[in-house]
Amino acid sequence: MAEVTLKRMMIDEFLRWEDGTDTRYELIEGHPVAMAPPMPGHGVIAVALGAELRAALRPRPSCFVQAEAGIARPERDDTCYVADLAVSCDPPRPGDRLIRDPMLIVEILSPGTAVFDRQSKIPDYRRIPSVQEILLIDSESIFAEILRRSGEQWITEIVRGPDAMLSLVSIPLTVTMSELYRGLFVLEALTQQTAGTS
Repeated sequence: MAEVTLKRMMIDEFLRWEDGTDTRYELIEGHPVAMAPPMPGHGVIAVALGAELRAALRPRPSCFVQAEAGIARPERDDTCYVADLAVSCDPPRPGDRLIRDPMLIVEILSPGTAVFDRQSKIPDYRRIPSVQEILLIDSESIFAEILRRSGEQWITEIVRGPDAMLSLVSIPLTVTMSELYRGLFVLEALTQQTAGTS
């Protein structure tokens, strides 16, 4: 997260606001906060997972996956997050800038964002009634957490290692972790390390 600007605004104003640059922002308690460009691993995982989700949604034409999805904080009009990926079955209408009724939200964790994502975004995402699952996937180690709604409770599933299977319930998707990390240094280093010990 970068420096917070001083101008306070609500979501409607924020969605119309342009600073004249290509900088991406989130709105945090009324303040636009610049987002640093993601590291390469972040982008590779986002593209790989987005492609898997899109293929899994093919039988459900009203559903879609969106990258850099605008997610409003429930019950507040001064906070708007940008999730790495989100899935909704409520098709966007012309002019929509926010995802309505997301069922799956994905955050790709990096050292600079992990604490904020876990402490601020995740509790707010859990308050959105339509959200069935929240996927946290690490960009620097082969590790993921799936937070899954079960009635009034949330259950956490840990997925770790290249041979582990990542399975979602909100979207009928099962994929190996190695497929999502293919081409990344963390997977190549692990593969070389394993080959050296065998």
